[in-house]
This record gives sequence, C-alpha cells and structure tokens, in this order.
Amino acid sequence: MSHSEHRYIVVEGPIGVGKSSLTNILSERFAARKVMEVVEENPFLSSFYDDRAKYAFQTQMFFLLSRFKQQQKLFQQDLFASVTVSDYLFAKDRIFAHLTLDPNELSLYERIFEELGPRVAKPDLVIYMQARLEVLLGRIKKRGREFERKFDPQYLEDLCKAYNEFFFHYNDTPLLVVNTSDIDFVNNPEDLENLINVVKSTKKGTHHYQPMSVRR
Repeated sequence: MSHSEHRYIVVEGPIGVGKSSLTNILSERFAARKVMEVVEENPFLSSFYDDRAKYAFQTQMFFLLSRFKQQQKLFQQDLFASVTVSDYLFAKDRIFAHLTLDPNELSLYERIFEELGPRVAKPDLVIYMQARLEVLLGRIKKRGREFERKFDPQYLEDLCKAYNEFFFHYNDTPLLVVNTSDIDFVNNPEDLENLINVVKSTKKGTHHYQPMSVRR
C-alpha cells in the first residue's frame, strides 16, 4: 500500500471534472477515510437548475450549513488518526455564492460564512482539477444525473472562470493544480501512477501539473 504524508487531502474542481473518482481512488490507495459532499440531498437543487435566481439563496444556505455540519463531525473525531480525503473544500462554497446570489443575499451569506469558516479544519493539500469546457460537458452528459439533464453550458463556463479566479488567489494551504483534459486516471494506470506520484511529492506552495497523455 502506498502511503501519504498528507493527513487531510481535499480534491476540488468544477462539476464534471472527476472529483468523486479521484477522491475514491486516493482514499483506497492511502487507506483513508473518505468524506463526500452530499449533493443529491439538497432539496432545492433541481429547482435551482430550473430557476437559478429564485432558488439560489435557499440552495446556497442548505449547502453551506450541511457542509459545515459535516466538517464539524470531522473535527469531533480524531481528524489525524488516519488520512482523510474529501471531495470538496469548505471555502469553495463562496465561489457558488458569488456566482448566484444578488448583492443583498450575498452580504447576508458572507456574514454567516465569516462565523463558520474559521471553525473548519484546513487541509494539508488541495488538489484543484481543471478541464476544458467541452470535456466537462461531455463528462456530465456521460454520467447522466437526472438533476443535471437541463445543464446550462454558460453557467458551467462562468463556474470554471470563477474557480480559476478563486484558486489563482488561493494561498491558504499547499495547492496542486492539475489539468485533466487529456488524461484518464480512472481507466489508464500510467496516468494514475503519474498523478499519485505528483500528489505525494507536493509539499508547499502552489504547483501546476500539466500532464500530456501518451495515447493517440
């Protein structure tokens, strides 16, 4: 079994980039506890995809509070007894808030976030996964989740820009930025081993991994 010096690893990126897949793989490889965001449990999400302006605030507050509750549970257990791999960064909630809320909703949201944010554990490493827009759209279509059926490409493009902006300024923890457009770490063992080696060797600061697939 490979081991990881990082005790708490977070996998991040826009919808369709492969967060859950990588989280599953890393937690298996490092014999880690796995923390997955419970997206399907948000009762406002399908309404949000139909009418974003109307349901944005409820959707956002539900996510914020359920993520916070999940993070608090992590704190109560001994976080560092084993490696923990999570498929979301608590602070990324603000990316969605800034994208979807109107100014009044956002100022209320920010006041609540500022109370909760400091009470959440910081990861040892954040892996930010990127992919080209058409790659993301293809992956979303392929997995066929019911509530993503009416997915708006413009919203995804805005989301990718917001993610890039967020992580461009991010310096809270070590950060590994990975472009996944041309690799398939799920089905190609070589792609996976290369990625895991980079994950294990990333210690401080921000690092960019631009893998080139050997396949044609």
